[in-house]
Amino acid sequence: MGSLRLLPCHPPCLLLLLLVASAAIAGGGVRCAPVYRADYLVDGNQLVDMQYHMGPVVSGSPTNLYLIWYGRWEPAAQAVLRDFLASLSPAAGAPFPAVSDWWGRTPRMYTDQTGANVTGTLAVAGEHSDAGYSHGASLRRLDMQSVIRSAVYAYPNPLPLDPYSGVYLVLTSPDVQVEEFCRAVCGFHYFTFASVVGVTVPYAWVGNSGTQCPGKCAYPFAAPDYGGGAGQVLRPPNGDAGVDGMVIVLGHELAELTTNPLVNAWYAGDTPTAPTEIADLCLGVYGDGGGAGGLVGNVSRAADGASYNVNGVNGRRFMVQWLWNPVRGACYGPNAAGA
Repeated sequence: MGSLRLLPCHPPCLLLLLLVASAAIAGGGVRCAPVYRADYLVDGNQLVDMQYHMGPVVSGSPTNLYLIWYGRWEPAAQAVLRDFLASLSPAAGAPFPAVSDWWGRTPRMYTDQTGANVTGTLAVAGEHSDAGYSHGASLRRLDMQSVIRSAVYAYPNPLPLDPYSGVYLVLTSPDVQVEEFCRAVCGFHYFTFASVVGVTVPYAWVGNSGTQCPGKCAYPFAAPDYGGGAGQVLRPPNGDAGVDGMVIVLGHELAELTTNPLVNAWYAGDTPTAPTEIADLCLGVYGDGGGAGGLVGNVSRAADGASYNVNGVNGRRFMVQWLWNPVRGACYGPNAAGA
């Protein structure tokens, strides 16, 4: 019990799937990591009504991650993202505060109606390179599902079609344009339609903003493009603002995908077509004191001046956004004072 088993679907769940699917087709109702703006941040005095709506969470152990590298990728950039994903599980053994501590102390605390927690073990189980831009260099949101379909039906090396324990991640290279990328969103998560892919599985898309809009999707590693005061610009921990920005957005999307994969589990707000999820509440917060006036908060500095707040495998360091902790009722990360 508790694993994300999406098919068959009970009638209420099926009805919700149809409603949110229709909203996505009509108006783009997929859940997004918005571009950075200071006014997205939750005021410390604001009441947040994070509720459980009886849907599944991603609780399978392990949960298999399938990576689709869309476009032309440099091996060094891929290595950073692979190492981040490998750092999510406790077996990674990184020093505290680790990426696995960040995952275990917030997303892992969310449960489904059976009491099953969000998975603590995520493993890259397959990768597919789409260096030929099978759907072009300019993608609509709904094209992501066709990209996934191409990957699972590719010849001669398709990705597995894994409806019970799989999560699919479409990662686009810096030259790929995506509908509303940079203008409104940095990434999004949703679920595939059986009519397109064959089964219903959760997926996320994250784009590399290094050349298109670092000030919107790679903050705090570039000056923010919002209308307020000057934000704090930090040196990226792996030397690449676009890729280190992708780590932040990827963490954001994975946290929300696993706690709200069918848009009927954990969120605040009255409608599943526009929910506020656990990462949305803490956008731009990376340490104690973060949020107010565009401040990142208290984070660590490496000897070379790079900023980070968690440790990963292979000696890597990363910056991850704080998330809404359901017990504390506040944004929280393992680098918090007294953690």
